[in-house]
Amino acid sequence: MSNLRTTLVGYATYRGREGHWSFLLHRITGLGVVLFLTIHIIDIAFVYFNPTLFMKAIEVYRSTLFGIGEIFLVFCVFYHGVNGLRIAYLDLFKPQGWHIESQRRSARWTLGIALLLWLPSALWMLRSLLMHNYGLFGG
Repeated sequence: MSNLRTTLVGYATYRGREGHWSFLLHRITGLGVVLFLTIHIIDIAFVYFNPTLFMKAIEVYRSTLFGIGEIFLVFCVFYHGVNGLRIAYLDLFKPQGWHIESQRRSARWTLGIALLLWLPSALWMLRSLLMHNYGLFGG
């Protein structure tokens, strides 16, 4: 347990600027995607084993809280994917790009590209959430 505590304290107190934040965000978004996949596999199994429970799960997933969570899940997928491509590109094709200035620049570009991909889908999903759950926008 002390190893976990040491790790978490180290993550929270290290001051590595963009590289550190990129590292943490990559880990957090990866955990978000894994959490979603785990829940998704379990709830899809309910279709076969307990259809009533599956329908109750679907009703919970239609709630506002899960809709907001789904919007953040899409950010997790976009950021984790773009950052993974950045890491793969640097490892495979441009290993000299692992110096600090290049990392700062590429970490900013990664976040910018992820946000650029995410914002239209987030707005669309938010509109859909408001339309279906609250009857806004003529839904």
